[in-house]
Amino acid sequence: MNREQSANEQPEEGLEIPVERIDTDTLQKMIEEFVTREWSDPADSGYTLEEKVAQVLRQLRARTARIMYDVTSETWNIVAVK
Repeated sequence: MNREQSANEQPEEGLEIPVERIDTDTLQKMIEEFVTREWSDPADSGYTLEEKVAQVLRQLRARTARIMYDVTSETWNIVAVK
C-alpha cells in the first residue's frame, strides 16, 4: 500500500458505515487493525503504525475511502472509493 492508496482497491458490496457514527476510540482500533492486517508490504515498512493510521483516517475523512460491512460474512473492511 502506498501513501496515496487504500490497500483494498477492489469494489466491495455491503453496507457503508458512516465514519461520523463510529466512536473515536473504536474507529482508532478499527484502523489499527486494518493497517496491521492489510498494510504489510515490506516497501512500506518505513512508516510507523501511527503514520499509517493517520493516512487511512485522512482518506476516510476526505471520503476517498470508506468502511464497508458485509452482512453475509459479518465482517468489515476499508475500501478505496473510485
